[in-house]
Amino acid sequence: MPTVYEWKGKNPKGRKVKGEMEAETSDQVKQSLARRKITPVKIKKKPKDLFANIGFLQPKVKETDVIIFSRQFSTMIDAGLPLLQCLDILHSQQENPTFKKNLKKIKESVESGETFADALKRFPKVFNELFINMVAAGEAGGILDVILKRLSAYMEKMAKLKRQVKGAMTYPLITLIVAVIVVAIILVFVIPVFSEMFADFGATLPAPTLIVIAMSKFAISNIGYIVGGIFATLFLLRRTYSNEKGRIFMDDLFLRLPVIGILIRKVSVAKFTRTTSTMLSSGVSILEVLDIVARTAGNKIVEFAIQDVKTGITEGRSMADPLLESGVFPSMVCSMIAVGESTGALDTMMEKIADFYDDEVDQAVKNLTDMIEPFMLVFLGVVVGGLVIAMYLPIFSMAGAIQ
Repeated sequence: MPTVYEWKGKNPKGRKVKGEMEAETSDQVKQSLARRKITPVKIKKKPKDLFANIGFLQPKVKETDVIIFSRQFSTMIDAGLPLLQCLDILHSQQENPTFKKNLKKIKESVESGETFADALKRFPKVFNELFINMVAAGEAGGILDVILKRLSAYMEKMAKLKRQVKGAMTYPLITLIVAVIVVAIILVFVIPVFSEMFADFGATLPAPTLIVIAMSKFAISNIGYIVGGIFATLFLLRRTYSNEKGRIFMDDLFLRLPVIGILIRKVSVAKFTRTTSTMLSSGVSILEVLDIVARTAGNKIVEFAIQDVKTGITEGRSMADPLLESGVFPSMVCSMIAVGESTGALDTMMEKIADFYDDEVDQAVKNLTDMIEPFMLVFLGVVVGGLVIAMYLPIFSMAGAIQ
């Protein structure tokens, strides 16, 4: 049975390199390294991982791992290396243990006679439908290196799009959580101390102070119900979103929101046009493209709109008309798609739209951030500042009376 060896060595340029390799003996590792013109310095058996067979303790395969894999794979294929040798090199150099195991099984499947695309289908959590279908088209057309380059470029742009949206949502969410925690600490721990002090004075308290003390007493006496209510609300929202009808309602609501809805629409347009352009230029049929794009839309309303486009095409209609009728896609986008269809350059037109909407998403994220920042600052100032002022009002009154 092959053993995994860890090796360190120097390449022809004298640089230090290292990696892992499966072999029967260390001599086989030396021979393999010699063929790659690497001078071995140290070769040893890799120590066994005690948690290797416990799935949830293993690292997940990240999107960046697949992007780097695609980029390196396309370079090797373009250089003329055989498919199996590319897989062998990428497997030996892979640092993510989960992805390393996947690549080993993919290599074994290809060695047994399966196509590369069929081997990838065994790992749907790592390689999505778009990736597999494009690889299949690349294998069939003999342009696997070109397809992998397009895939890596596509995934890099999609990853950038996700980072932009996450970045826009992270700041207000963190600010809101911090505000809730601060208010909870003030109500539960700080205000009772002031309340006892004011009770000892026996003075008549201002109305704002009485309201804040009443809020504090309510929070302390019902803290279990409040926490339970928060978790129940989150659970119900999650349950609603996991239900078909509930998700349709929520997705429709998100699209109708003033600023966030505009951002979601622009992200949807950018994703739809980028994915369609990449797959069409790779030789995937339009119906198959629309089927995959609909399932990966991320929003049920957008998904239904794309499915209507697919139905329209099967009935002999153009792509632009059903998109315009859906009300989800802007008329400018539909007009450009119509021009692309009439000129026979739909993939090129889709790419131009995607590039334009990438910039639009940038601007939408900036607008959202610019709007949220002052709102959150005002919210923190009014809520936290209001609580503090309400508790200090009696002290100011007593100080005035003493003077």
